[in-house]
Amino acid sequence: MQTKIELIKTIKMKTVLQILLFIVAVVLTYLIYNSIQRPIEFEKAKDERYAATVERLKDIRKAEIAYKDVYGQFTGSWDTLINFVINDSVRNVRKIGELTDSMIEAGLSERKAIQMGLLIRDTIRESVLESIFEKSFNANQLKVVPAPGSPSEFHLGATTIITGSGIGVAVFEAKAHNNVILNGLDAQLVINLNDQRRTNEKYPGLRVGSLVETVNNAGNWE
Repeated sequence: MQTKIELIKTIKMKTVLQILLFIVAVVLTYLIYNSIQRPIEFEKAKDERYAATVERLKDIRKAEIAYKDVYGQFTGSWDTLINFVINDSVRNVRKIGELTDSMIEAGLSERKAIQMGLLIRDTIRESVLESIFEKSFNANQLKVVPAPGSPSEFHLGATTIITGSGIGVAVFEAKAHNNVILNGLDAQLVINLNDQRRTNEKYPGLRVGSLVETVNNAGNWE
């Protein structure tokens, strides 16, 4: 009788151990899978958010360049820039006709051909919204970082840099930190990414232009 009880206990013990080992195996499998998938899913989400942010920064750059063409300097004010896009206009040259080989052979310059009415070159004013973007473009979204969560604005600034030769160069900068762009994603992976960027002496986020050096209005993704 004692032997049967011990046998039953042994069987129960083995069953419990098997169940525990199964649970441990499942947990380990999940941890391994998660350790592999976490960075993959993070990179996918990061790339999607970066792509949307880069497109917004390109729009900001187009607006700033158009503003400088009109006013000779960049602006660090969102209100000014957005109002410019919505309500202001830019000058464009309307071109009708091109200088042909026969005109050149006849000794005509473009100016002479224009004077003769053979070519048309008119300077016209067009709205910034339709000329630089399109009529349906929502200029009020220029300042908003396209990331989930509470709306956050890009940091915008403009100044003049004096070069080594004493020449003043107008510059602007618009940027968003990774903590804003990647809000809601794996916090530790965001920290790791920021640390990596700082180690490489790079801005931990996306930026177009610069307030400390002349970069020809380039973005740090280019």
